[in-house]
Amino acid sequence: MCSIFGIFDLQSASESQQLRREALERSGHQRHRGPDWSGVYVDAGAILVHERLAIVDPAGGSQPLLSDDGQLVLAVNGEIYNHRALKTELAQPYAFQTESDCEVINALYREDAPASFLNRLNGIFAFALWDKAKGGAIIARDPIGVVPLYWGHDKEGRLRVASEMKALEADCADVAQFPPGHWFDTATGELTRYYQQPWRDYAAVEGADVGLAELREAFEAAVHRQLMTDVPYGVLLSGGLDSSLVAAVAARYARHRVEDGDQTEAWWPRLHSFAIGLKGSPDLAAAKVAADMLGTVHHGFEYTFEEGLDALPEVIRHVETYDVTTIRASTPMFLLARRIKAMGVKMVLSGEGSDEIFGGYLYFHKAPNAREFHEELVRKLDALYNYDCLRANKSMMAWGVEPRVPFLDREFLDVAMRMDAKVKMVDKASGRIEKAVLRQAFEGYLPKEILWRQKEQFSDGVGYGWIDGLKAHAEAHVTDRTLAAADKRFPHNPPQTKEAYFYRTMFARFYPSPAAAETVPGGKSIACSSPAAIAWDASFAAMADPSGRAVAGVHEQAVTVV
Repeated sequence: MCSIFGIFDLQSASESQQLRREALERSGHQRHRGPDWSGVYVDAGAILVHERLAIVDPAGGSQPLLSDDGQLVLAVNGEIYNHRALKTELAQPYAFQTESDCEVINALYREDAPASFLNRLNGIFAFALWDKAKGGAIIARDPIGVVPLYWGHDKEGRLRVASEMKALEADCADVAQFPPGHWFDTATGELTRYYQQPWRDYAAVEGADVGLAELREAFEAAVHRQLMTDVPYGVLLSGGLDSSLVAAVAARYARHRVEDGDQTEAWWPRLHSFAIGLKGSPDLAAAKVAADMLGTVHHGFEYTFEEGLDALPEVIRHVETYDVTTIRASTPMFLLARRIKAMGVKMVLSGEGSDEIFGGYLYFHKAPNAREFHEELVRKLDALYNYDCLRANKSMMAWGVEPRVPFLDREFLDVAMRMDAKVKMVDKASGRIEKAVLRQAFEGYLPKEILWRQKEQFSDGVGYGWIDGLKAHAEAHVTDRTLAAADKRFPHNPPQTKEAYFYRTMFARFYPSPAAAETVPGGKSIACSSPAAIAWDASFAAMADPSGRAVAGVHEQAVTVV
């Protein structure tokens, strides 16, 4: 994973050369994403700059990637997990210039329409592909928005795109997130949605049955695909269900190289796992139990509240948000990424997405029926690019560590979301807890105390003192009078709590434009719910708080098999 920066709609070669130095400087604002190498392409119509984090083909995969005739120029931030299969399916020969997994995008573009070939990619990506002969580019982002992408127009009306907002905000008054699952054609000015799955509509999945074996095999295949790497890697292991399942499956495949069909021994056969928390945190204890059972080389790091507080400004600058939940959870992840990078690891697998697929957040216990449960899952998946995907990607990439998310693998997502939501729902009569179907599918993979551990949101699991301390610090530094006037200073999404106001002021120092503020969604939330789910229970409106503890009393702690 890397960063991209592009300027399009240029009028001449002289204009391009004049902007070349500026493009390099703007791209440098996101070089933490790609510290290994910088590449630049300039012609009369476009500038593309790439900052590389070398994961696949470190020696030969530098970007931008050019076709053999120099007519196609591609800058990609991401990974294409099924690139080998796609190469075998090409209808016509293509002269590949590198072993990069991303170069297959150029080959597919040559023989298929974007709306078609984009739906064949299984990966996480944001890219700009310049067609020199046509004098136009296509820009696209992966279906869920695992990889960040922003766009806007400078004062001359030129289109600019970048992996992070910090490379655009000073020049583009209309900077915004590029929507996931879409592609844009600079020649026509058309933005088109290419990713629209049948399972988005509950009617398409009502009554559908997905067996435990099918679910398990689909997830194992997703983890196996995402072990594609030529550099040292590891797994994030909080000791919760999701990260522990990722680690358990990865441990089964870690001894062989995915790149050659598991025929040779892996370059780094011992699987390393990483966790972080305050002293005595629930996650550190649970992660140790899981790691001991799985046999990983485990690294549990402690941080102090003061260290987390000191990191907040840099966290907010990197993650580019003022959302309370995201900042709470991003800070320990940011600190963990620094530790991981110091150990020479460049890629990690993480457990994001599971709660959005299976209804793991505790407020889902209040869903009135399967239809509303499913519709909330779809809303949560649609919003992931603003929250957990943004957090995981930017917190880790702040230190040049690539996060991969097997639960959001395109093929696994199609299997898991094809399942009728009624089997995902909590059933108090039978004692079925949240994500029971996922837990049942992986019986025997983990210790029971991990497999049936109750949901802990990451910002809670690192230690309850973290959130409590943040609230107390904000209370001491933001007055009642200041908060009462928040809507005057911040008319868009005015902060509703002192903690939110504290973060918003830091965000505004780095990103003062109104457009930057509008890239962050608002609305009330109960334990990470969408605003729509607040209506599920009358008590939710009064106690809305993004912490999972807001609804912690909805069931007994799940520590035994149901």
